[in-house]
Amino acid sequence: MLTKIKGLFFVGLGYMLSPLSWWNDLFFNLPIAYLFGYLCNWIFPDSFIAGTIVGYWLSNVLGILMMQMGATDIFLGERPKNFKKDMAIGLGSSTAYTLLILGLVYFHILELPDFLFGN
Repeated sequence: MLTKIKGLFFVGLGYMLSPLSWWNDLFFNLPIAYLFGYLCNWIFPDSFIAGTIVGYWLSNVLGILMMQMGATDIFLGERPKNFKKDMAIGLGSSTAYTLLILGLVYFHILELPDFLFGN
């Protein structure tokens, strides 16, 4: 039972960080990304924007991985875990999602806001 509760916690927190909860970016992902960008800029001057983008992407990937780990705990329970395999599947699915979104933007199916380009 404790494993299922832990799984629910990870699914809930992962959902808040994942790209599935775009409405919650303001409270979770953007502050994490801003902090990551600030830390990158502190270590490597003039890297704030790049660090923020990477931090945003990483927070989304972390959310997907947490949801996957939580769902595994909920549905498969106490089975032996293969961390490398689970991590590879999570990173693979996150990368596929990122490539899908980039493709949608590239082919103008999704439009980026004008403020990103300084217009």
